[in-house]
Amino acid sequence: MPFTAKSGKFNASIRSLTIGIGDKAITLGGECVLPFYSFDAAIENAPKVGIEITDCGMAAEPESVQKYYEGCTSVTDMAKRAAEFDGVDFLSLRLEGGDPNGLNKSIEELIRIVKDVAAAVDLPLVVCGCKSEKKDEELLSKAAEVLNGKNALLLAAKEENYKTVGAAGLACKQVVGAESSVDINLAKQLNVLLTQSGVDPQAIAMNIGSAAAGYGFEYVISTMDRIKAAALSQGDAALQMPIITPVACEVWSVKEVIASESDIPEWGSAKERGIDMEVETATAVLFSGSDAVILKHPESVATISKLIKELV
Repeated sequence: MPFTAKSGKFNASIRSLTIGIGDKAITLGGECVLPFYSFDAAIENAPKVGIEITDCGMAAEPESVQKYYEGCTSVTDMAKRAAEFDGVDFLSLRLEGGDPNGLNKSIEELIRIVKDVAAAVDLPLVVCGCKSEKKDEELLSKAAEVLNGKNALLLAAKEENYKTVGAAGLACKQVVGAESSVDINLAKQLNVLLTQSGVDPQAIAMNIGSAAAGYGFEYVISTMDRIKAAALSQGDAALQMPIITPVACEVWSVKEVIASESDIPEWGSAKERGIDMEVETATAVLFSGSDAVILKHPESVATISKLIKELV
């Protein structure tokens, strides 16, 4: 009896979402199959790869990353350099210096950096907050204003501040990132709340949460799998937004990456450890349904970009 393969194409699909403007604009989502199942249906919009820099400039970068930005004297210089690396589809600017428990930079200083970076590069821009829900209300709202017309992604609106951040995205026609804590029900609830407040479902991307590989990572993967299954096989419209995963901020803070070779020589090259963990983490979330990943090391970006091109 001949074998007849069953198609894995679904009647439902992930919404398409565009970030950026002009020739460099990127589109996330649109797929009606499981990740990389291009043998069942064409995947028009391959997953995208972004590179992260922060408002803290060179001082915040790992030693293995700093050499790629040699000669850069400002965050704007770093943004220009980052835009030139192989495989970069978009730029992510993390405003970590605004953290009240850290450097506690002023809103005004951070917004000047956002404005300068936006003027310096033509790549689609993702602006990540400082992880303080309260401060991010004003920070991301101001960022939405100065980026008016750029169709940027504000990452992220959370349960504590979604009304303010969502309203800013709506008013300034920016894409809103909905961030939840690795829970399908929380992810769905936040999407519903944002749409009820007036945000177009076509202007919402999900960050369902992440972790570095090995750090409770199986729960991240299972949650992402469940979200994609609900969106495609069950046609759940409240979960059909594309997923973006900030990998860099998780990977480059764990001990396996930041421990020096002199402290733990048996772990081998610190540079290779960081790249390996970033690539492993990014690969796993892409195969579980993420439509975009944010990485830090240029070699990681090039590797993941090449992987995507080989598989789509």
